[in-house]
Amino acid sequence: MQQVDHFWELIIGTVIALLPIINPLAAAPSFLAITEGDSRERRLQQLRHACFYMVGILVSFLIGGTFIMNFFGISIPGLRIAGGFLVAGIGSTMLLGAPRDPRREDPAEAEARAKRDVSFSPLALPMLSGPGSIAVTVGFTSLASHWLDYIAIILGILIVAIISYIVLRLAERTVVLVGVNGMNALTKVMGFLILCIGVQFIVNGVLGVATDPAVVRAIRDAAVAR
Repeated sequence: MQQVDHFWELIIGTVIALLPIINPLAAAPSFLAITEGDSRERRLQQLRHACFYMVGILVSFLIGGTFIMNFFGISIPGLRIAGGFLVAGIGSTMLLGAPRDPRREDPAEAEARAKRDVSFSPLALPMLSGPGSIAVTVGFTSLASHWLDYIAIILGILIVAIISYIVLRLAERTVVLVGVNGMNALTKVMGFLILCIGVQFIVNGVLGVATDPAVVRAIRDAAVAR
């Protein structure tokens, strides 16, 4: 009975811990802006793939995250900085790019857009499974002492992915209401916000490095040596 209670606690705890960090409501405008100009079928296809990738990324880090990061010497601040550069680059492209009218789109450009895949980057990584959610998932490994614990955490991740899919799927309806000019304006606004988010990721990563006890100790030792 106690093991069953722990099983459900892990599922609920995973959902409660990951959902505010992933925050699909906050990601909805960014999702619409990044997939702006895509057909409804193409947008939903990208969304499905992104949710699958998100589950795959988080489960991979759950099972082997600590080993992978230690093997390559990657820290959570390092993940934040790398993700920040990626997000900031996407935001700057959206902000500085020329407004686009899909009704006047060149056939070659339309074909290229149809082949473009944003489901893995930036939708799945780092928007849905960014440094924060990866860090939380890796932290869950300390709570898992049995294979049933890992199954419970994976079920929690799946529930979060389903919630994210539903929220972002409903957000797609706003495209019809906003129109082409509205989407161009939304793209610029969201590009600026995504740029700010990317810069904040970098700042948080740098602060994480600067406040790391090992780094502080090394700086103190270097100052004493002088």
